[in-house]
Amino acid sequence: MANSAPAKSAGHYDVGRPQGRCFVTGEQVAAGEKLMAALRETPVGFERLDISLPAWPAFDRTGVIAFWLTTVPMPGVKKKLFVDDEVLCGLFERLAEATEPSKLNFRFVLGLVLMRKRLLVYESSRTEAGGEIWSLHFRGKQDMLDLLNPKLDEQQVADVSAQMAEILNEEV
Repeated sequence: MANSAPAKSAGHYDVGRPQGRCFVTGEQVAAGEKLMAALRETPVGFERLDISLPAWPAFDRTGVIAFWLTTVPMPGVKKKLFVDDEVLCGLFERLAEATEPSKLNFRFVLGLVLMRKRLLVYESSRTEAGGEIWSLHFRGKQDMLDLLNPKLDEQQVADVSAQMAEILNEEV
């Protein structure tokens, strides 16, 4: 069972925080213990799954677009970002072909996070089919990447940031 079914509402996917329960076995994973968190794409959006380390090798990774090692949070303790830069960059690249507005919004805010971390470098922008496209590249690489600027308002940025915090289990 997933920690939370991906309920879609107004361009936002409700992805639950880790509950300390293994998706594969259904067994509790104690606070402070390590587990694998996986982000899977479903027909209705993103779904976060937590898998205990013993169950991870047998876990079917079909549809998984990112995964990382994490620790079940201690009750009442705020966590810092635990997803490494490579996972974030990989997720950004995997969402390059996304066409759904909520995924485009998510990728845009993720791109802003990567620029803030100085992993993505902005080069220029252009207008195509009525949309603003930013040309970027990863620091130290020459391959250019496109990023659609969906012209999010302040509330949309806050919504996507909250979604990222839920998925990545941290305060963005």
